[in-house]
Amino acid sequence: MSSEHHRQFYIDGAWVDPVEPRTLDVINPATEETVATISLGSAKDVDRAVKAARAAFPAFSHTSKADRLALLQRIIQAYKARYDDIAKAISLEMGAPAWLATKAQAATGIGHLNQIMTVLKDYEFEKLEGRTMIIREPIGVCGFITPWNWPINQIMCKVAPALAAGCTMVLKPSEIAPLNAIIFAEVLDTAGVPRGVFNLVNGDGPTVGQAIASHPGVDLVSFTGSTRAGVLVAKAAADTVKRVHQELGGKSANIILPDADLKKAVAEGVKSCFRNSGQSCNAPTRMFVPADQHEDAVKVARETAETVKVGAPDGSDTIIGPVVSETQFNKIQRLIETGVKEGATLVTGGPGRPEGLPKGYYVKPTVFANVKPEMTIAREEIFGPVLSILPYQSEEQVVELANDTVYGLAGYVQSGDLAHARRVASELRAGQIALNGAPGDMAAPFGGYKQSGNGREWGKYGFEEFLEIKAVMGYQQG
Repeated sequence: MSSEHHRQFYIDGAWVDPVEPRTLDVINPATEETVATISLGSAKDVDRAVKAARAAFPAFSHTSKADRLALLQRIIQAYKARYDDIAKAISLEMGAPAWLATKAQAATGIGHLNQIMTVLKDYEFEKLEGRTMIIREPIGVCGFITPWNWPINQIMCKVAPALAAGCTMVLKPSEIAPLNAIIFAEVLDTAGVPRGVFNLVNGDGPTVGQAIASHPGVDLVSFTGSTRAGVLVAKAAADTVKRVHQELGGKSANIILPDADLKKAVAEGVKSCFRNSGQSCNAPTRMFVPADQHEDAVKVARETAETVKVGAPDGSDTIIGPVVSETQFNKIQRLIETGVKEGATLVTGGPGRPEGLPKGYYVKPTVFANVKPEMTIAREEIFGPVLSILPYQSEEQVVELANDTVYGLAGYVQSGDLAHARRVASELRAGQIALNGAPGDMAAPFGGYKQSGNGREWGKYGFEEFLEIKAVMGYQQG
């Protein structure tokens, strides 16, 4: 995949070379071959980008709502013109099947842009409360550190609301899947985003991520990734008391209640867990089933998992592609082996690559049954196509088990009675709960409790993360 900008950064409205030359190969996880070479930035590149963002902030923060709506509309048009390029890049660099990259991954970019335009159109930035005017203003320069698993989704749900709010920004996409972000920078350039408003610096977490998080010129840092890395970002940000917004790990519970349609709930739960090769922070990876229905659930889970075709991302019947990297592949293999060692019942899948796929980071769709809550596979985020089925005795017990995790990102409840599902949902300590296979909602806030992070993304709630609140007292004299 060729691009004249692969080894450059986008700073102050221009494509520039890094201060110090250092490169990294981008690997196609399906073939284990290099598809591109990017430059890795340094603290000096970040400093240059932050200075550009700071210089652009006074003018951009005072643009009108109409100006920003017009800019977002131009971004949508430019994005649509590069839609196929973005989908292809995502498929190539992180292994998403072509259909998923096109219909879901790339589509989230348009979804977030449309949603934020809806929010911005009706948003009141000033409101008189008594004699005091409450004013919401853009927070300033934002630093964005985004992951590889849903790359354009995570970029857009930060960049779109920040632009809508009148903020300026520096983005460090994942160095594992950076190509879609380079195309996205080209999209913003085509759309005429003013100089310095959006800046892109590629690099790794310990260098560029650390420099962004600790930079005194950055007012807010928004990070999506592992809880471990999120802690490091928060520590780096603490010295300058900047706002920290984190979307971190998950180990989401999928509670199948005794009155649910077991066959449907289990089949959908398996497919949902395996989607995107299990590389979603909100994947329903812990399936709780009534103990007396455990064997029936296992049978359905096996049958469903065995229909999940693993193959090359461009295969016409591929359901899941490879996982993103050798590091992730090795971690998942280690956790599958731990599940076997600790005595969980291996229903299907297991260690090693699927048959007929000797090359590429392919993982067998794996289901474990009779999983005990204290087992490693029930506690750690695996981030691969691995499902744990845990039997439970009572509703009180299943709520307790579902909440017995350091994470609190998402939860899922299946029941034949919607009122029953709602009651159980109200007991779950997680940021987003889906009842009976409800589809995602881009207006709904996305984010977690506990070690799944703080702050919210998507829609109005995500937009407000980029605003400061000012109270002007005596605005109206009594």
